[in-house]
Amino acid sequence: MGFREDFLWGGATSANQTEGAYNIDGRGLANVDLAPLGEDREAVLMGKIKMFEFDDKYNYPAKQAIDMFHHYKEDIALFAEMGFKVYRLSLAWTRIFPNGDEEEPNEAGLQFYEDLFKECRKYNIEPLVTISHFDVPMHLVKEYGSWRNRKMVDFYERLCKEIFNRYKGLVKYWITFNEINMVLEAPFLAAGLYIEEHEDADTVKFTASHHELVASALATKIAHEVDPENKVGCMLAANAPYPRTCNPEDIWKAKQVENQSYFFIDVQVRGEYPAFTLKELERKGITLPFVEGDKELLKQHTVDFVGFSYYSSSVVSADPEMTDTIGGNLFPSLPNPYLKASDWGWQIDPLGLRITLNNIYDRYQKPLFVVENGLGAVDVPDKAGYVEDDYRIKYLSEHIRAMRDAVDYDGVDVLGYTVWGPIDIVSASTGEMKKRYGFIYVDRDDQGQGTLKRTKKKSFEWYKKVIATNGKDLD
Repeated sequence: MGFREDFLWGGATSANQTEGAYNIDGRGLANVDLAPLGEDREAVLMGKIKMFEFDDKYNYPAKQAIDMFHHYKEDIALFAEMGFKVYRLSLAWTRIFPNGDEEEPNEAGLQFYEDLFKECRKYNIEPLVTISHFDVPMHLVKEYGSWRNRKMVDFYERLCKEIFNRYKGLVKYWITFNEINMVLEAPFLAAGLYIEEHEDADTVKFTASHHELVASALATKIAHEVDPENKVGCMLAANAPYPRTCNPEDIWKAKQVENQSYFFIDVQVRGEYPAFTLKELERKGITLPFVEGDKELLKQHTVDFVGFSYYSSSVVSADPEMTDTIGGNLFPSLPNPYLKASDWGWQIDPLGLRITLNNIYDRYQKPLFVVENGLGAVDVPDKAGYVEDDYRIKYLSEHIRAMRDAVDYDGVDVLGYTVWGPIDIVSASTGEMKKRYGFIYVDRDDQGQGTLKRTKKKSFEWYKKVIATNGKDLD
């Protein structure tokens, strides 16, 4: 009983939230660099404010982030001390192709990731690499309109060919797109899409989604051709929508919300669009931009595993008068009276993780990978920089226990678990540093001040014990 012997324990980050060094070694500008700290951040991420260049009146936390570009050896050594079996990270597309449409890659960027992967391998840590973690070169946004343009498939293909060949033997586990379903919720964040006033938003988003799904299948094809040992996964943002009442209208609303996220994974796992999505698009008068060969590509090159992020569940209602949603998440949710919430209003629901694992596994019968799960909280260090984060230990232990129950009692096949942010990083949704997730405290504040010194929190030793016992000791 319990987790498989080769269970992949570790942590997850993204390039944009950790690396910094936004203009070093020829790196280009990306959409995710342009998300400012402050009240306008969400509007930029949602594509409601057009921000294609830095504006001097804003602070852009990704410029420096936690400077992992210069600290990665130190950080990976700390991950190894915890016993990590896997480290999920992402590539900055603009380090490898600064504009995105070059014929030849930037060698300095390729070498940086090669060195980073070799550092992981030195400690027997398996890199799990997200090819695009909300990351689009701004040149491609401005010149081609980002993923609304079919040419993006070619540029992504070029990136994939380069990295699969360059890192053969160093990287075996890949994810094509981070939280691919978020393109419908936050189009500029997820896919570099700014919707112009004259455009139909749904048409743009579904067109872009189709191009990403084709690109994902193409990446899977190339990965398997370059190295049959490669394992390629997809990823969705999962949030277990619950109906507010037993009113059938509420239950149907929850089903519709769930379907909107799952249709992406239906395509990536089953190889074709589900009937409910095709019918929805038909009603909206949207024609997907299929070209010759797309259907065969999608059908023949499905993923090897399904990854997902899970932080909280949500509550939905069909009643248009129910508008009192809680904040803190790009997925709107009504309050759940049975759950407590985090400092940012995310409703803490460990059983929801077990429910989600069952739902996804029942739907696809593919190995699952929990690639993001964690608690953003305000950590207050003592004078020595130590944080006694029992609240984080409690959150994670309850979620791991729920995941273990899904394995033991429900028979769900889970490959691994990577805690979101094993080290404090810039928050994707808010841009804050004070919203901390890590086992390792980073001395940096919201304004970018601090020494960047790394300090172990109480949860560091706790997670080390969890990994050492393969999830048996969670106290």
